[in-house]
Amino acid sequence: MGRVRVAYTLEQCWHRVPGGTAVAAIEVARAMPDVRPDVQLLGVSGRHGDDPAVDLDLSIDVAGLPGRGALLYESMLRLRQPRVERAWPGCGAVHCTTIIPFATSRPMVATVHDLAFLRHPEFFTRRGNDVFRRSLAAVRRRAALVLCSSSATLADCAAAGIPSSRLRLVPLGVRPASVADGGVEHARARLGLPSEYLLFVGTVEPRKNLGRLVAALARRPDLPPLVVAGAQGWGDGQPDAGSGARVLWLGRVDDGLLPALYRGASAFVYPSLWEGFGLPVLEAMGQGAPVVTSAGVSTEEVAGGAAVLVDPTDEASILDGVDRALRDAASLRGLGLARAAEMTWQRAAALTAEAYDEVAG
Repeated sequence: MGRVRVAYTLEQCWHRVPGGTAVAAIEVARAMPDVRPDVQLLGVSGRHGDDPAVDLDLSIDVAGLPGRGALLYESMLRLRQPRVERAWPGCGAVHCTTIIPFATSRPMVATVHDLAFLRHPEFFTRRGNDVFRRSLAAVRRRAALVLCSSSATLADCAAAGIPSSRLRLVPLGVRPASVADGGVEHARARLGLPSEYLLFVGTVEPRKNLGRLVAALARRPDLPPLVVAGAQGWGDGQPDAGSGARVLWLGRVDDGLLPALYRGASAFVYPSLWEGFGLPVLEAMGQGAPVVTSAGVSTEEVAGGAAVLVDPTDEASILDGVDRALRDAASLRGLGLARAAEMTWQRAAALTAEAYDEVAG
């Protein structure tokens, strides 16, 4: 087979909160040349200033289509214009790296990270629910293959009417950054952190379950304080900590400080109510942080037996999980590091390229 040229959508990278969908798209693009040099990814987005790629740390070119953000999405969904071929006329296929499909007459691969809007519509805005439902219908009609980042999402897509023959499992990965000597101490001083702390990293929004986590920790003043690092999403995601819990809200933390923030945590606590994958779980494991996360959602699958699992709806279960993580920290660190080593972006890129081979063939 000759060189495969794939238009690769990246509009989510300019969202106010890019989130895990942007991280996944960027990391797969970075890993692709190493695992499949015969695949050429051609970035495409809306027009964001003179240079669409100026804010992205990518090794691929990014071309801009007319419009951006919500306007571009609506044009794609309602009018099926502008087509991706307008930016990259030589592409042989299009990979839509989020559930919102771009307009094209070429074979389409679509990545669906989660269908949380079907299970928990209350966690999304009215407009978000509408856009996601119309996007799912379009993906169901138009995508030749749908890539799912977890088995839980794959099952949800099958239940939503996408034939199993068109579904492929492509788990995400992690690229643990090294932490220099003294890096943890530097991050603590820079961010004003205590020597011991529990950590949560993620967008602050209702489905992350921070309200229940804060309420649970308020019952145990003997535990280390909770540090929350993440951009403010939508809704009332930041609960009132006046009930007695000790919480330090950092907001979005610079990427250069995150590895040390994970490394220095006494435990990473992520009792989310629903996730498509749960990248922060892997990121924490990659830095040796003992992890507490939710049973019964995709984070259990991601943890792979290397984390303490809790019922995210039960404050007592969350507290018990924190106690166990602190008590068994040494063994959990080893298990987490081994699990993170298994989950690579190179594997994700290789599986993605296999999907391109299928649609190109």
